[in-house]
Order: sequence, then structure tokens, then C-alpha cells
Amino acid sequence: MSARDPDVAETPGVMRTRGWADYALLDSGGGRKLERYGRYTVVRPEPQCLWAPRLPAEAWEAADAVFDPTDEEDAGRWRFGGKPVESWPLAWGEARFHGRFTAFRHLAFFPEQAANWSWLDQRIRARGGQPKVLNLFGYTGVASLVMAAAGAAVTHVDASKKAVAWARENAELSGLADRPIRWITEDARKYAQREVRRGSRYDGIILDPPKYGRGPGGEVWRLFEDLPELAGLCAELLGEDASFLVLNAYAERISGAALSGLLAEKLKGRGGTIEWGELALVEDAGDRQIGMSFYARWAP
Repeated sequence: MSARDPDVAETPGVMRTRGWADYALLDSGGGRKLERYGRYTVVRPEPQCLWAPRLPAEAWEAADAVFDPTDEEDAGRWRFGGKPVESWPLAWGEARFHGRFTAFRHLAFFPEQAANWSWLDQRIRARGGQPKVLNLFGYTGVASLVMAAAGAAVTHVDASKKAVAWARENAELSGLADRPIRWITEDARKYAQREVRRGSRYDGIILDPPKYGRGPGGEVWRLFEDLPELAGLCAELLGEDASFLVLNAYAERISGAALSGLLAEKLKGRGGTIEWGELALVEDAGDRQIGMSFYARWAP
């Protein structure tokens, strides 16, 4: 292992996600975005869209579903133009997964993460063999399925029993249920602490925490208070010849620069490089983009 500290990129990058067969950012503006998820068009709030929409009002009015927010953060309810649908199949590469109209404006996955999925897919295929990877706060499992399809043995951890059940359904839908994926419903921090005590090591780790959450035992997660400890645990869990540590965060007060500084501290003496910046969605008919989250990622 190198004794030097990681080299941190001097300037931020933007990992852009453009539309694919089952997703597109059709238009944005006026504090909203118009998207296509498979055969359904959806309107969701997006305060960052300070500009005016490009498409005529009729395109927005014809949407199959509109999320009407309440005063509570991320909360609200869906309004449907026709009969509500519980779930429908979507795909990215070899991963198949269900779109769902959740109570928190999301559709059971985050399309801007496709830029990360592509990077992870390439990283794992280039390494070869069957690398052992850990996905903390794995949600409905799309990243886990992308990595499993690329040849990795995946440990998927999420505190939500419902999210892990959906992830298992997505594995069945993808034809990947027989791949080496461990599905674990547990508080991410508790799991990482136990793995450190066991002396476990991983070839790659994804850490994608929410701003706030609760574990299955009532454990409270607060991003700014708890992330430093968990990032340190993840650094301890990386094997000597590990391939990556990816950290992603959705929070208005965070930045890619802050995440890169945290990784640089926790990975002191490991060498390698740390890239940082934001993930963005790009409109189909042009180059307007919406910054969605921040990332920092280490690779040797």
C-alpha cells in the first residue's frame, strides 16, 4: 500500500446523466421538471429550475402523474391523470427494476445515479474476477444489480425492510437472483462497526446516505453528525488492493468539496486520487442541466 496521501482533484467535475430508453428529462422550468419514466410522464417539483420551460403548457398538462408537495420536506401526494399504477418495469443496462410512485416524490430510484452506475460497471469489469463490494444505504438495489451483473459479489445493506424487499424483487426481474448478493436489513453504521470488528475487507464500497433516517431498531441517522464516523469505518473496511470508495450525498448544505475533504482525511496514507463534484440530469432537447447531488470518489 502506498504511504502517500490521496491526490485530491483541484477542480470539481460534473457527472452528467442523459436520457436512455426508459428515462428522459423532457423539460424543466418554473420550479418543476417534466420527466419520462418508461411509458409514463411525470411532473415533480424542482426549485433549482429558475428558468422558463421550453415545451408548451399542453405537454406539461398531459402528464400522467403530478406530485403536489406539502410544507413538510419531500412530502406530498401524487395526482394522476388516469388510473393510478402501483409499479411498472424499467431498465438500465442489464439491471431491471420497478418504477413506483412513492410518498416522497421519488420513483423508487434516482435517475441521476446512472452516471455512477456506468462508472461502477466499467470499474468492476476492468478489475475482473469477482470483487467483493459493499453497498450501504442500498435502497431498491439498482447499483447493487449493476455491480452484480458486472461480476461482483455484493453485500447490500439498507435499514428499510420494504426497500430491501423491493431490491429483491428487482433482482428477480433482472434475472440476477442467483448471483452472489447478500440482502441485509440493518442500520448501516451498526453493520459497518460489526464488519470492522470481524476484520472484514471489501474491494469496493458505495456510501449513499440520506440527510436523515432511522434504522430498524430506532437508530437515528443525521448526515452531518454521523457521516465522519461512517466514512472512517468504510476506510477501515477497504482491502489493500481495493478499487473504489464512492460517497454520494443529497443535502443543500453539503458540497463535493466537503465530501472530498472528508475522504482525504479518512484515506490518509492510501495514495490514489479523489475526484469530486456533482451529479446532474441533462435535458433531452438541449444542454440545460440540473444539479441533483454531490459526490466524491476515491480510486487507487
